[in-house]
Amino acid sequence: MRLHKIALDAGFTCPNRDGSKGIGGCSFCNNKSFHPQGAGRGCPREGEAALVKPTSRQQSRSKDAAPGDTPADKASTTTHSAGARDPAPLAAQFARARDRIANGTGARRFIAYFQAYTNTYAQVDELRALYDAALAEPDVAGLSIGTRPDCVPPEVLDLLAEYRDRGHEVWLELGLQSSFDATLLRVNRGHGFAEYVEAAKATRARGIPLCCHLIVGLPGEEESHSHVSLDRVLDVGVDGLKLHALHVVKHTRLAIEWKRGEYSPLGEADYIRIAADLIERTPWEVVFHRITGTASKDILIAPAWCAKKWDILNGIADELARRCSRQGARAGHAWKRESHAA
Repeated sequence: MRLHKIALDAGFTCPNRDGSKGIGGCSFCNNKSFHPQGAGRGCPREGEAALVKPTSRQQSRSKDAAPGDTPADKASTTTHSAGARDPAPLAAQFARARDRIANGTGARRFIAYFQAYTNTYAQVDELRALYDAALAEPDVAGLSIGTRPDCVPPEVLDLLAEYRDRGHEVWLELGLQSSFDATLLRVNRGHGFAEYVEAAKATRARGIPLCCHLIVGLPGEEESHSHVSLDRVLDVGVDGLKLHALHVVKHTRLAIEWKRGEYSPLGEADYIRIAADLIERTPWEVVFHRITGTASKDILIAPAWCAKKWDILNGIADELARRCSRQGARAGHAWKRESHAA
């Protein structure tokens, strides 16, 4: 049966926004990027091939969509810090997304994707109310929880393991972005790679599938950094990956750096080549949930090419086909720069 993610905004914030670990959030992050509904608001239009191998030209069988609603309306409208969004109740978010997605994709079962900001950054009782509300929707098969490596204490992992033990599909998505502490400091993440290692091991020890987010083209990084980060993540152990090129959106510190000429985004051909290289070096059993991403055009500054999701997805598929290659073809091989001449 075809499953589709419905991305939800439950009103969370992040510890590098509310002052506990910093202010301002990540240098590349704009609040509007996490309004999954789009419709005039910024929306990460992610090229999600969730639970699907990425080497086909066919349109992805699972993709992030928009917010919705359930019995925990009160919990889902809570704002978790000053300045947090005031999202619609979860049931309303589901209602807006469900028919649109079903009509566009044929999906009739959904994964509730708690996407916006840090979706474990609350007391366990509050998290349980939110997650229970999402699972109470009759067409929801499971949960995907997006969060940070420094916000998954044992009691949160125990809660997620409890849902999995009940037979629900459950994924924990950790936003690592880079395994280099200097890069994480530069973009104001507020955590290092060590926190990711600890969280990843604890997650998988409980049998919870883990998806790691990596960004290609971060400030100060070269192609080799992406390959080292991939190797480190694979060495720790991972079940899924999300990749996308860094893009510049309005009202961020990165936008200021871009305007000053201090940051230049990757070119389209470079990203396609690097993504294909990373896919080749990723074992076949690791699921790619996303291999491109962007923001809505009202806030996207650069690069313009990342708004062309299907051009990028098809470009990566074409590049792998041109090489007569696929995911896992170079798994276990050390990375070295190759020309891949046509």
